[in-house]
Amino acid sequence: MAEKFISAGDVARLAGVSRSAVSRTFTEGASVAPKTRARVMQAAEELGYRVNLLARTLHKERSDLVGLVGANLSNPYISAQVDALTAALYANGLQCMLLNLAGQQNDMENAVAKLLEYRVRTVVLLSGAVPDTLMRLASANGTRLVLINRPLPEKIGLVDQIEADSAAGGALAARRLIAAGCSNVAVVLSGSRTSAKLARAEAFIAVMEDHRIPVTQWSQGRNTYETGIAAAHGLLGKPGIDGIFGVTDEIALGVMNTARHELGLSVPGDVSVIGFDDAPISDWSSHQLTTVSQSLSSLTQATLKAITGPANAPSSHHFIPVRLVERSSVRPASAAT
Repeated sequence: MAEKFISAGDVARLAGVSRSAVSRTFTEGASVAPKTRARVMQAAEELGYRVNLLARTLHKERSDLVGLVGANLSNPYISAQVDALTAALYANGLQCMLLNLAGQQNDMENAVAKLLEYRVRTVVLLSGAVPDTLMRLASANGTRLVLINRPLPEKIGLVDQIEADSAAGGALAARRLIAAGCSNVAVVLSGSRTSAKLARAEAFIAVMEDHRIPVTQWSQGRNTYETGIAAAHGLLGKPGIDGIFGVTDEIALGVMNTARHELGLSVPGDVSVIGFDDAPISDWSSHQLTTVSQSLSSLTQATLKAITGPANAPSSHHFIPVRLVERSSVRPASAAT
């Protein structure tokens, strides 16, 4: 095993060529004589040399490195989003650096500053819970931002916003529970109350109010499965609630599984449950959660387009449409009485 990184200089010495010849050999489209290329490649193979992509970035107009920043990466939809986006970046010749801000509340600014030291071409904020100060820091550094499902607090440079139509999704959830015959419902949105989740809850409540259906709001805890568990115990401990909208699938799954396995209730017989996201876990046979889908492929493509576009392109705002995905956690509309 090599005791140090093999450098381009090591390859040049073994191949008997200049260092610039090594550099040209590993630069796409650069001119190098066939015999020289063969000698360099043979030496590189013998030494196990790999190009230092970080060093190469210093000499390029734009980096190939993209920074992904999130604070709730265990969320099923966000983890699927990271999986899809990193695969798309790799397919387009880009690399990513993932910054997990969970547990970094007291050192977020320093963490993001370290990310920016790698001269990332774009910073993608995956979580609505990321503080505004971090956006200002990235913008002050001249780095383009991509915001997913969060508003822009102010004009702070070149920013691409990508948002699911949260309000439309909340309204869809409300209309589906109304069609199922629900007459006493609840919405669970956790205590984080980010803009996207608030928009979902507010639209849901507005539709219910139009139909004179009472709504109980649960807004405690973090945006986690455990919050769904707590909400189920708090809301379903006594008869009354017959429909629940969880503003994320993770919350809705916590509600549904607790209702079934701890409280002995039938879903959807006793209570209908609907989520928002359409995370892959929601389609598991053990769950079959009815949910509002924000297309993962559409979100990934919109994010990739923002990342690969010109560095000085105007800021943009892209809405991802939503749709209802019917599974088996909400009573059929025909069952309404």
